[in-house]
Formats: sequence, structure tokens, C-alpha cells
Amino acid sequence: MPVKRLTDLSMTLFLVVLLVSDCLAQAAGTASTPQNLIFFGRERSRISEANFLETGSIVGAQLKYTWKELEPVRDKYELALILSDLAFLQGHGKVLFIQLQDVSFADAIVNVPEYLREDPIFNGGAARQYAFEDDEETNPVASGWVARRWDPAVRGRFIKLLHVLGEALDGRIEGISLPETSIEFGESGAFHPPGFTYDKYMEGLKIVMTAAGEAFPQSQVIQYANFMPGEWLPGGDRGYLKGIYQHADQIDVGVGGPDILPHRKWQQKHSYPLIAQRGPDTKAGVAVQWGNLADTNPTTGEKVTVA
Repeated sequence: MPVKRLTDLSMTLFLVVLLVSDCLAQAAGTASTPQNLIFFGRERSRISEANFLETGSIVGAQLKYTWKELEPVRDKYELALILSDLAFLQGHGKVLFIQLQDVSFADAIVNVPEYLREDPIFNGGAARQYAFEDDEETNPVASGWVARRWDPAVRGRFIKLLHVLGEALDGRIEGISLPETSIEFGESGAFHPPGFTYDKYMEGLKIVMTAAGEAFPQSQVIQYANFMPGEWLPGGDRGYLKGIYQHADQIDVGVGGPDILPHRKWQQKHSYPLIAQRGPDTKAGVAVQWGNLADTNPTTGEKVTVA
């Protein structure tokens, strides 16, 4: 897919272009033109920059909103930031694509509401993730927090948030992306949170995907699906990641993920072929993130190009 970059924006940090392709046109054998959006993350003020607003080939912005800020108190929803960003973008002929965040990749940040962590019914609300220096898991390093997506009580609250957002925003925003499926608790089980199993995790993701599709029948839903715990493709295939892509095809939810790293072996073994093999009616949203254009071909040493 062709990607156009803004000269000035390309020099800044945190650049992502989100591509939502028209698979129906592909199936019909005609050329498909991706939509290009800039991911500003939480730097909302940057949507007012002139080089973004004045570039017609960039149709809008993808902005990140956390569960914690959207539901600071149980059943009290704060959508003012989204509505303000939406009004500004629409006023300048741009669209808004939301990234809804229930996960962090820094140990100091927890993106779930405090009531989930305080009420025992939610079992802590979020679980700490770990990075491991070796397969023996002898040196765990805390690396962020993820909502207990496998926990029905926590998942039910997230689904309610999706429906609140859908009631206010469906058909008004371009779409909404659900966070990446990749999480890390190790394989030994020593660092697995209470109640977590690989099967429960996969089923929990499917339930949320279905709920998101129901909450947003008009705006596009994208599930970022890059890796799944409990398997490693191709040799350790247990059907988890493939199951997410199959479910997306069945319920008309899009697929994709963070990062364009075409020379990375494990991306080639996991999400990339599944994105390419998605159903003919399934949209794809793929993020070109910071550092991606510095990636090099290990054979030639050349940097990846925009084309």
C-alpha cells in the first residue's frame, strides 16, 4: 500500500499512518486507495498544526483515549475530550479515529479506572506484565499493566464503556481500534495472574470484538492482533491468533496491528500473513509507527522505504 508522509510531521516523534483499505474493491479486482491518518496519540494539541490540516491526502487523526479517563468514576463517563477533538477535526474537514487503551507498557502507568482496582469483585482490575531476559524467566522485569480481559466482571465493564461510546459516537467517528492482543506473563505459569488461561484470554477477546461491532455498526472497528500468549507460530500453533482473525471475518470487524516491520521474522510468521489472508469483506488498519522507517533489511543493510 502506498503511504504518503508529511515532510514536517515526518521529522517528529510518534508518527503513525493508519491505513484502512477497501477490501470490497480489492475483491472486485479494482485498485484500492488507503485512507491515511496521522496518529498523534495523546498529543491532542497537534491536530491544530497547519501542515496536518492543510494536507488533503491525510484524511484525519487517530487519537488515544484511556479507559481511566473516559470512566473516571464508575458509571460516570467523560466524553468531553473526544467530542471536542471530533468537533475541531470535523470543522476542518478531517475525521477522527479513536484508539481505546486498556493496556500500558510502562510499570508506572495503569489505564483502567481506580474503582476496578479497589473493588474486590474485579480481582485488581488489571494485571502486571513482565519482560524476561531468558526462557527460564529468572529475571522478570515489570513492563506495564493490562486490563483483566479474561475476567467476566472486568470485561463486562469494558463492554459497557463500548456501548456508551457507541451511543454517542457511532457514525460520527471514522472508527475505533481495540488494543493489541499481545501480552506477556511468561510461559511457565509462575507469573500468570489469578484466573488467567490462554483459552479464557482468547474467548474474552472474541467477546469484546463482538461487543465492539455491535456498539459501532456504522463506524469501523479494528482489532489490533499481532501475537497471542500461549503459542508461537508456526511450530507452536494452538489456533489462538488464527482464531482471532477468523472471528473478525465472521463478525465484520477489521484487523491489523501496530508496526510495519517487513523484515522482522516473527511479524512475518504471525500477523502479516493473517492480515493478507483476511476475508474479502474484512478491512485492515495498519499503523506505521515511530522507528519503523529506520528498520533495515538484514541482507542488504538498506533502510525500509516508504514505498
